[in-house]
Formats: sequence, C-alpha cells, structure tokens
Amino acid sequence: MESLRASLLGVVEKIRNSVLLDTRDVDAIIRDLQRVLLKADVDVKLVFDLSERIKKRFFSQEIPSGFSKRDVLIKILYEELVTLLGGENTTPYVVPKTPYTIMLVGIEGSGKTTTAAKLAKYFKEQGYRVGLIAADTYRPGAHDQLKQLAEKIGVYFYGNPHSKTPLAIVEEGVKELTSKNVQILIIDTAGRHKDEEALMREVVEIHESLKPDDVMLIIDATLGKEVSRQAAAFHERIPLGHVIITKLDGSARGGGALSAVAATGARIAFIGTGEKLEDLEPFVPQKFVARLLGMPDLEALIKRFQAVEAVERERAKLIASGKITLLDLKEQLLEVRKLGPLSKVLEMLGGSSLPLKGSIEGSEEEFDKWIAIMNSMTQEELLKPEIIDRSRMMRIARGSGTSVRDVRKLLDSYHQMRKLVRQLYRSRRRIPGLNL
Repeated sequence: MESLRASLLGVVEKIRNSVLLDTRDVDAIIRDLQRVLLKADVDVKLVFDLSERIKKRFFSQEIPSGFSKRDVLIKILYEELVTLLGGENTTPYVVPKTPYTIMLVGIEGSGKTTTAAKLAKYFKEQGYRVGLIAADTYRPGAHDQLKQLAEKIGVYFYGNPHSKTPLAIVEEGVKELTSKNVQILIIDTAGRHKDEEALMREVVEIHESLKPDDVMLIIDATLGKEVSRQAAAFHERIPLGHVIITKLDGSARGGGALSAVAATGARIAFIGTGEKLEDLEPFVPQKFVARLLGMPDLEALIKRFQAVEAVERERAKLIASGKITLLDLKEQLLEVRKLGPLSKVLEMLGGSSLPLKGSIEGSEEEFDKWIAIMNSMTQEELLKPEIIDRSRMMRIARGSGTSVRDVRKLLDSYHQMRKLVRQLYRSRRRIPGLNL
C-alpha cells in the first residue's frame, strides 16, 4: 500500500499547487487519480464513477466562506475515497456480548492461521479471555502452528489432531473453553484446497452446528479486485459477517481488494499490515483514507467543513421558520443583491403579493443603506439585535454614514423582513443563483 499512498500524495500535492483549479486543472488531477487507482487494481467502472462524482460535486459546489477551492477539492477527494472503501463504517469492530464465537474461513494460503492469532492477541489486549480452536485437519502442521502461536501470546488453545472430524474438534473445543470462562472463541477452519466442494460442505456443517456469532472471511490483498468472487462464493454458502484483508502491506493491488470487498456490501473489520502478530488493525475507512492522503491537518479541515455544514443546516431551519438574526438577514440580502435590481427580484417572486413591496421596490439606495448599517454592527449585535440601545444606534449610524432614525427604521422593519426572507427561502428553487 506504500506505493498507493505515495501516488495519492502526488495527487494531493498537485491540488495544493494549483492556482486556478479550472476545468483544465481538475481534468489533469482526475487523470492522475485514475492512473493511481487503476494501478492499484481498482475496478475500471468504480474508478470512472468516482471521477465523475468528484468533477460534478466540485463544479456544482459553492466555496464556503473561509475555505479555498483547494480545500473543497481535497475534501471531496477524501469523501469519495472513503465511500469507495465502504464509507458507512465509522467505528472499529466491537464484541457486543460474551461468550462470543468467531469462525474464520478462507482459501488456502490467505494467512488465516496467523490472522487467527493476531485477532486473539488484539482481543486479549482489550482485556478479554480468548481461546483458539484448531479445526484445520488438512494442512500439515496447522495444529502445531496455532498451538505455538497461542502459547506465544498467552491465550487458551484447543486442538485434537487425532479427532475424526473438524466438527468434532469444534464441538469439543467450544465445550472445554467455555467451561474455562473463555469470553471470545476463535475457530480456525481449513482453507479451500483441491476438494473444494467437500470442504465447503464441511464449513457449512460446522456453521449449522456451531451457529457462530460472526463469520469472518480472510482474504489475500495480493489478489486485487478478484477477491469479490471469493466473497461471493463463500457468502452463497454461509452468511458472512465481516472480512479481514491480509498482506496489505506488501500488495500493490490492495486498493483493488479493499474496493472490491466494499462493493459487495461486506464490512471490512480488520486489515493485516505486516507479518508480526501486532500488525492487525481495525479498519475505519475515514482514518485509512486520511493516512493514505498523508495530510496531518486533514482531520482538522474535515471538522471545519462539518462545523460549517452543521451551522448552515441549523440556520436554514431558522430562516424557514422566520427565526433569524440580523447576521442571517445581512447574508441573505447580500445574496439577493447579487441577482440584480431589487424590483426585478420582486417580480421573480410574485411582485405585489410580497410584504414590504411598496416600501422597498425600486429603492436601491434604501437597500444599500441597510447593508451599510449592518456592516457597522458588531458580531454580537448582529446575533442579538435586542441589545442595540440608543447609544449603540448612535455609534452604528456614525460608522455607516447614516442617521439614528435610519438604524431604528431597520430594526423596526426587522420582524417584517423575516417574513420576506422566509418567502425567499421557500422560493429558492425558482430563482437561479439564489443560495438560501
């Protein structure tokens, strides 16, 4: 994944160094991004769809106050990559109850036995009593390997290489470990081999008897987008709860594996990032993408956007109900001013049916005077008009080149103007360019 990360860093750097970010610049950046994702073995259709969404969102989105075009494009890139990798998963994997049984399945060579030990170590470090059950009777040395790993990390182990069937081992193991108050039981089943159908029947048999709380499919990242076929093949036989992707550290096709799994709707619970037992981490798309983009300040940037969006949503509700401050009124009047002469705006909204039409129609000087008055107010006054007394009116009048009478007139009109703004809000879809 280091190759993917380095390539994405190049895309981010290109965004940061862009001055205009016009159509030509964005097309060049999108082409670079497409090359990066295709090289990582992400499906062509997924790459094309993501590219189109990024362009459409960027050119249709207004730039919020306090942000640059670069900020907006980086935010969109981040959000679309998160969506590509399974977006809805915002919290690490949790165990909802104890005892809890996890059944691991996968093809031979996917790193399932090592992953079982990694998973056991992860849960042990969270304070759980963990046990491993060796149910792979096909691969020579599978029992001994898992036993040694269990001893190394200090967790419970059950295995019986002389037992007749894997199902018997699982049933015996669950009974014995449960009697020892083991809270999480992890079952390592055999990987698929040449006798695939017989093995799949065996996996189904264990699942039907055990009824595990979760089934985790172990997938090798080096297979790229082909992993979706594995996930589908297993899911046809047994319900998959989660996926663990291994060997992500050394795979140039890791992006394809991650996106292919996400496209199936399966949730990726963990990723293997190395050969050591501690090299297993919960997969949270947001954190993973932030690390790929290599921006220490990305989290702060996203939080700033989220804060602005939350405020705008709340203000939209207030405006719709007429509960607005002078700051809201000022910003909305500035938006109306951009549309041209006020009389033309009033005609677009229905003309004579509007309140205050007679008092402001054609009065461009009055309109601009109100803007000047509000520009002379402090932030506190704009947010809390009720604190404006005569002393404050005198100061505001001096600062705006108007009179106290003008300031009072604006304040007297404030409650009526809320009705106008509410009607503007409701009519926003009928007026091109009006953003309320």
